[in-house]
Amino acid sequence: MVVYKAALIGCSRMGAFIDNEAGVKQGTRSPKSHAAAFEACLRTELVACSDLRVDVMRQVGRRFGVPHEKQYTDYKDLIENERPDIISIATQPEPRAEIVIYAANHGVKAIYAEKPMAASMSDAAEMVDAVERNGVHFVLGTHRRWDSGFDKMLELINGGQLGALQSLTTFDTGPLFNNGSHYLDLLLRLNNDKPVAWVQASLPNPEGIFDGDLVLQDPAAHGIIQFENDVTAYAQLTRRRGEHEAVLERGVITALNSGSEFALRCQSAPDSKGRSKLVAADFPVYDPPSATVQIVYDLVHSLDTGKSPRGGVRVAYASTEIIFGFIESHRQGGRRIEFPLENNNLRLERNITPKKPRYQ
Repeated sequence: MVVYKAALIGCSRMGAFIDNEAGVKQGTRSPKSHAAAFEACLRTELVACSDLRVDVMRQVGRRFGVPHEKQYTDYKDLIENERPDIISIATQPEPRAEIVIYAANHGVKAIYAEKPMAASMSDAAEMVDAVERNGVHFVLGTHRRWDSGFDKMLELINGGQLGALQSLTTFDTGPLFNNGSHYLDLLLRLNNDKPVAWVQASLPNPEGIFDGDLVLQDPAAHGIIQFENDVTAYAQLTRRRGEHEAVLERGVITALNSGSEFALRCQSAPDSKGRSKLVAADFPVYDPPSATVQIVYDLVHSLDTGKSPRGGVRVAYASTEIIFGFIESHRQGGRRIEFPLENNNLRLERNITPKKPRYQ
């Protein structure tokens, strides 16, 4: 059994320490950090890490057994010296494209990148080119794509018993890059990654967001996504946090509490007057393993077999295109933006200070 060498680039919260946070500790789907997922996977070994902050790397070394000589402030030195099979990129999105492209061009064959994919559509396009040209397996850390509860939701959508899918709604878009990247990818997943025809959106609080083509903050948004297969998706900003719904011809499926529970309602048989209603039904039983660990195993399977992982680079590009399509729609007065998105010069460029992770 081959054990693949893994390396972590970006050693902060998602990279290594999110599992120390109280709300995460109480969850059933841990571990969530990249480093902990490599530790939990029987087919990977975390051999090196990279971050600009030496003190943060020191803590990663203590927790995950990465020796001092395998801790790099320059990720290029890490890739050249360690030759990892898999790299995990848990940085902020602004530098992500540069790292992905360098890794793909220098022999790394599997990349697990945090979401969102990139800080601009041009960056995302260059990432697609580098990944595909070098035959690299690429996944984005949109965890619901690997969540077994949402797998069951998709099976019900595709099963036919509830009829054709009509619409999808996420009630918790939040900031587009940080939160929305999760939920927009989920909308794609639940519609079997069908192409988007157009989007239309608005940013409810646009003050201070733009400086020309620069996006200075992560904006919240709500909008509409029209797919080419006539399914319509709605991205809403509401207090229904972590809730997502699929409406079909003969039923409704609702994910509640970030997918920790699901509600299924099916159309009843007509009564004597020919009327029917939605009645509660049992949602299929499922096992809720860590989606982060499932992502790592998906990449391991790709390295073993050469088959593409569940969420490849084109899917990552599609969710990124929705984010920038939403922002562009707002900039153009809320008009409909046709896809594919062309000649988009927007770029996320924030001035943020890295937060100190919770080490214990």
